[in-house]
Amino acid sequence: MNNTATVHTDTLSSKTICAPATPPGGAIALIRCSGSRVVSIVDTIFSKDISNAEGYTLHHGEIRDNAECIDDVIVSVFRAPHSYTGEDCIEIACHGSAFVVNRLLTLLTEHGCSMAEPGEFTMRAFLNGKMDLSQAEAVADIIAAKNKTTHDIAFTQMRGQLTSTLHTLRKQLLKLTSLLELELDFADHEELEFADRGELLTLAETIHQHITQLAQSFHMGEAIKNGIPVAIIGKTNVGKSTLLNLLIRDDRAIVSDIHGTTRDTIEDTIDLNGITLRLIDTAGLRQTEDKIEQIGIQRTYNAIEKAQIVIWVMDSVPDETELRDVFQRCNGKTLIAVWNKSDLSTPPLPHLNNMPLIVISAKHQQGIQQLEESINKAAKTYLGNTEDVIITNARHYEALLQAQTNLQRVIEGLQTQQTSELIAEDLRMTLNNLADITGDGLITSQETLNNIFTHFCMGK
Repeated sequence: MNNTATVHTDTLSSKTICAPATPPGGAIALIRCSGSRVVSIVDTIFSKDISNAEGYTLHHGEIRDNAECIDDVIVSVFRAPHSYTGEDCIEIACHGSAFVVNRLLTLLTEHGCSMAEPGEFTMRAFLNGKMDLSQAEAVADIIAAKNKTTHDIAFTQMRGQLTSTLHTLRKQLLKLTSLLELELDFADHEELEFADRGELLTLAETIHQHITQLAQSFHMGEAIKNGIPVAIIGKTNVGKSTLLNLLIRDDRAIVSDIHGTTRDTIEDTIDLNGITLRLIDTAGLRQTEDKIEQIGIQRTYNAIEKAQIVIWVMDSVPDETELRDVFQRCNGKTLIAVWNKSDLSTPPLPHLNNMPLIVISAKHQQGIQQLEESINKAAKTYLGNTEDVIITNARHYEALLQAQTNLQRVIEGLQTQQTSELIAEDLRMTLNNLADITGDGLITSQETLNNIFTHFCMGK
């Protein structure tokens, strides 16, 4: 559940907060509480004395409203700083009844808790040094993950891989900055030079290359989160729409023997072995005087341009014009050639221009496993090693682009023998750009924090 409430950092330290941490409808619900008064508040409504309870302990008892027993619960106690938020925390496991959950939350607020705003628990974890901003954002990505690949990337980021990479880059930049600022401290002694400009240039270019690689990974990160675009192309009436429906296991596209039935692109996503694919059914490629169909064919060309994988469906040997057109437009993309309607005819050769032909019958669901294996192989090849740092957050991407620009000015300054003062200023800006990603060394604006944390689920 998301909303747009505003989290104010100046009130966090004085509030003890509570919120449901599990969605409604389950047999068991979890209510999470955090803050300096959390133990004393829960102690007033719990049948067992937990005022001196140690951290990482469980306590079985009853939640009571005076003499009335509300529910039989398990209370988990976590002591600061060894908790998710870095504060004293308590989690109450109760029965999942909406009545029980609401009654418990009412009791907690009556005894001094405030209802947590979206992301407030994770914001406290950030402000108390339990995680940096990039790790906090990864928490939201884990919750939103729709497949194994997006989960693995988010989990790796939450464990600090991006943080570690950025800290290494910042350490190298600080070395550059320190040497240049040392020269500024001794500016009156022109004969002293603490930094070899050639070595500084080499180091700056190496760091710039690493930042560029990180920024470029954002396009792959977007494809992983939103689905790798896969265009299904071919002449009219070769079975593209039937194939789309078969792959997504739904009657998404209209299927007809009439040429030109599909006049616009149709998209849907599938999860294929932990990878999200965005399948795009396109208008059939042919010469036509129909203005509407011409627009659809142009959109087919646009879909090919944006796609990483192209499935070329045919039911007859393509002529030279079609061959040339497809190969030119699919240059640099993974092209999978598919011979459809194998129940009616078979290809004269097993290969087409050195490409293996995958023989299927979409209508009779034959050969689909081999096609899915080829698509999955192409997707894995495109993704490469997903254990590397991959940027999936637009805010991180923008910060890296700014760092890239500022560091390019450093390189140009070193090449043109600019003064150390100008170069050092560009280096400081680059450092701030990288620090903006993690929140290290900066006073992060309230607006930025609100924008990040108010998109979290309630209770997280």
